[in-house]
Amino acid sequence: MNAPFNPAGAGTRDAFSAYICDDATLDIVRTVATEMGWAAEKCNQGGLRNAVQSLSIAASPNILLVDMSESGDPLNDINGLAEVCEPGTVVIAMGQVNDVRLYRDLVASGLHDYLLKPISADQLRDSFAQAQAIFLAPKSNEPVVELPHITTAVIGTRGGVGASTIATSLAWYMSQNADRTTALLDLDVHFGTGALVMDLEPGRGLTDAIDNPSRIDGLFIERAMIKANEKLSILSAEAPISSPLMTDGAAFFQLQEEFRASFEATMIDLPRNMLVNFPHLIGDVNVTVLVTELTLASARDAIRILSWLKSNAPHSKIILVANKVQPGALEITKSDFESSIERKIDFVVPADYKAAAAAAKLGQALVVAGKNSKVSGIVSSLGERILGAAEDEADEEEGGGAKKSLLGKFGAFSSLLPSKPKKDQK
Repeated sequence: MNAPFNPAGAGTRDAFSAYICDDATLDIVRTVATEMGWAAEKCNQGGLRNAVQSLSIAASPNILLVDMSESGDPLNDINGLAEVCEPGTVVIAMGQVNDVRLYRDLVASGLHDYLLKPISADQLRDSFAQAQAIFLAPKSNEPVVELPHITTAVIGTRGGVGASTIATSLAWYMSQNADRTTALLDLDVHFGTGALVMDLEPGRGLTDAIDNPSRIDGLFIERAMIKANEKLSILSAEAPISSPLMTDGAAFFQLQEEFRASFEATMIDLPRNMLVNFPHLIGDVNVTVLVTELTLASARDAIRILSWLKSNAPHSKIILVANKVQPGALEITKSDFESSIERKIDFVVPADYKAAAAAAKLGQALVVAGKNSKVSGIVSSLGERILGAAEDEADEEEGGGAKKSLLGKFGAFSSLLPSKPKKDQK
């Protein structure tokens, strides 16, 4: 039998407590707890609600196991538990809901692990060992600064306005200038140029994801994406034009979920027809870059897309970019365009055919091939605006009463949290 686990600095707090709903599971927990050197009487009958009641009048333990089988609203009930737990408590939950999204929401809230019932003794031992490792790991004096994930969608009002060029340049900027691990998702499945621009073969990653959404996980992402540089990975396709897109969009949602777990920034090259067919793609987008040209047709379509975004994605910060502008050859002046769409253009990118030709010949993003051009400077400013908008959003959520992560209440151990559910929980 192991010696009782009570890490230095834990004071008089109990090493372990459990609150379990059913007798069969309670017997397993007591057996494993005894093996770990913990007192069997710390394994209590009753689930999450009993835990909240008990801990409201007593100190929370170092490691807490709670059964959520009787909880009708797990995330809300976990909030209640967080209110009575002292900082540093490592919480392991178990329940009967076999839902990957619930697992991720709970872990993102600050839980160490979520186990699917019926549980085995080996599962418990493994989870308890990981919880102990958190306390035994050396603590750094330097606070861990986590960058909030930024998801940006780049949409063209019409084909040919240069939205893909802007998207690839922004993805490169995020990875190199902003030093963020970045995923570029090119959703023009048949004619995408995300990989082509950087002289890369797109591979079958995106088409495989669409055909088999259930395969999408961290390992799939690692294998399917192609590297453009150390911090930029691309998921693109050149699907046969004889093969129509047959999907309900589940793959795209799952890809975005995995990108948030694996990267610090996601850049989506989002064709407008994909926006129409799969509106959920914009659901978690922090910033939408709408790329237009100064023409009558683009003005009409800008009005329609802006209206759609206002109704369907009011949370997303919109940045309007007029691209490939030639002052002496405008169909509509900038002021007339702004008047017709009833908003200002945020950035004007001049036409630079010399830099575009150099980029094509070199197989580089425009922002790289024309790094000394005016276009590159404007794209860099656009990248800074995106970063600023995302930071403002994060500040508003932190200070405006929005739902906060429970990590601050349970203890900030994010670097040791599991990144995805175990296979038997999928």
